[in-house]
Amino acid sequence: RNIFLNPDNDVAWFDELIKTQMGLCRGSGVLVNFDGDWKIKQYVLSMTIPNDTSKAVTSMKRGFDDNFINNINH
Repeated sequence: RNIFLNPDNDVAWFDELIKTQMGLCRGSGVLVNFDGDWKIKQYVLSMTIPNDTSKAVTSMKRGFDDNFINNINH
């Protein structure tokens, strides 16, 4: 995990690699310190997909993605 702080030490952002049930994932986020309590402002968890498998993964999820996009636009 990599953690960074702004000069005032009241905003932190980080990235991390996490072993999950989905395999290796990457998390990243931003925290803000309010009166001594750190609060999560944003957190993102992403599955890692090696570049050499991205074409196969893209092909496998194309139908789902197209259907999802069509449903949210209507």
